[in-house]
Amino acid sequence: MTDIASAPKVVLSVEELRVDLVPAGEKPIVRNINFQVMEGETVCIVGESGSGKSVTSMAVMGLLPKGSLAVTGGRILLDGEDITRVSATRMRELRAAGVAMVFQEPMTALNPVQRVGEQIDEVLRLHRKWSSAERKKSVLDMLERVHLPDVQRIYRSYPHQLSGGQRQRIVIAMALILRPRLLLADEPTTALDVTTQKQILRLIRELQDEERTAVVFVTHDFGVVSEIADRIVVMNRGELVETGSCDKILSDPADDYTRMLVSSVPSLIPRCGPIEKTPKVLDVVGLSKTYGKKGFGKSGNLVHAANGVNFTVRKGEITGIIGESGSGKSTVARCVIRLTDPSEGAVLVNGNDIASTNNLKAVRKKVQYIFQDPYRSLNPRRTIAQSLMEGLVNYGMADAEAYAKAAETLELVGLPAGVMGRYPHQFSGGQRQRIAIARALVMKPDLLIADEAVSALDVSVQAQVLDLFETIRKRTGIAVLFITHDLRVAAQICNSIVVMQRGQVVEAGTAADVLSAPQHPYTQTLIAAAPAPGWDFQNFRPSRAV
Repeated sequence: MTDIASAPKVVLSVEELRVDLVPAGEKPIVRNINFQVMEGETVCIVGESGSGKSVTSMAVMGLLPKGSLAVTGGRILLDGEDITRVSATRMRELRAAGVAMVFQEPMTALNPVQRVGEQIDEVLRLHRKWSSAERKKSVLDMLERVHLPDVQRIYRSYPHQLSGGQRQRIVIAMALILRPRLLLADEPTTALDVTTQKQILRLIRELQDEERTAVVFVTHDFGVVSEIADRIVVMNRGELVETGSCDKILSDPADDYTRMLVSSVPSLIPRCGPIEKTPKVLDVVGLSKTYGKKGFGKSGNLVHAANGVNFTVRKGEITGIIGESGSGKSTVARCVIRLTDPSEGAVLVNGNDIASTNNLKAVRKKVQYIFQDPYRSLNPRRTIAQSLMEGLVNYGMADAEAYAKAAETLELVGLPAGVMGRYPHQFSGGQRQRIAIARALVMKPDLLIADEAVSALDVSVQAQVLDLFETIRKRTGIAVLFITHDLRVAAQICNSIVVMQRGQVVEAGTAADVLSAPQHPYTQTLIAAAPAPGWDFQNFRPSRAV
């Protein structure tokens, strides 16, 4: 007979939740949402952008933007108390103490001009009547619990002085300092490399086990879901599509939408063969980038962001550079396109060294760059036509011809020419990334550099953009340098892979050799850290015995 006193308690109960625009629109933003989260349980809410998963989590926190969104139906019970009907004062009391949130981007969640120790201390000052010494001791203890090194130094540091993983640990420490009953985590690992992501996931689980905290984890990454979820809630267009245990959803999803989401997760098995007989488009030889100055007493201030880097990219080849944050991969990419001047070495594009040339206009035409965030890289005040035509017009092409070329390139990336008069905000994230790709391709470059070009996209949109890169490679024969921290993405798109650690290349070879039989311990660590390495998402089953 089950001991009722020891049975898990319901911490969060969402019942028939409805969220509307203010004033109310034709259709609710979120409607008929029902799920529960038990003590010590992790429930993952998954879905594409616009599915309503973040709106649901913000409603639970009482952080819906006033005058824009409002809960108009249903209940949200936190330990039996309906937080949709409490006063603003009571909701402030519940935040941090009863329910806390970890946001996706710690740099925007933290105050850039305040030391991180003071920011965590502020939570205690608002909710506890403790002395400053008691608060500082509690903060330092919490910093140690989230496994930060040299906690006295971290306490005095500003956010920009910490790595991305360290900043995320600070945000987690701030959320858990009052030991809340419920933790909401909204895409907290999306921008992190695989090893840091694994550490953060392990940390949340460790703290959860200690405190029996209920966790709601909002994500679009089914690799992460397979690692941490007890149960899964699938949302689409503001509605709950399906819910069930992690094993049930991953191995036997009932709804077509869920099946599409799960099967869109890229495999870790490389699918692209090597390219060997085509000419070299890019040849990087001994490339180094050093920050700081040499001189008497200053040698210790040198930082080698890239050190003696060598690799090639052939015509029709996609070469991936992988590594953790700070490994030097983006520095190399920026040196190749001369957004940063290399300190040493050569960058040969079709045999011409562009590392030392002063004719950057010629370099820009031969080498094009696709940034991670298409919304920030596209001018919001320019139409799509103006953005795509700009480069062509700058190089002397007539407006009419430039417009025709832009329309033709837009068709190549799967968008109709009829959208040329629209602005970036009128498109989805995936469509904006297609536009950014079209803007690069319209110049007919010899080399395309894609820097984390799909890392912020939903898995289904990501799959479409990866297929687009493959289609473009086959149709145009363009050489692509693809920067990513996602090994699954690299496995699906890259012919060859360069692995970087602390500014140096530690391993390079075909994608099949590097990912299937890694030789360097660092590469082995990266692959081991990838979420769900033994799960075949396309076929809804384990890919090997685990």
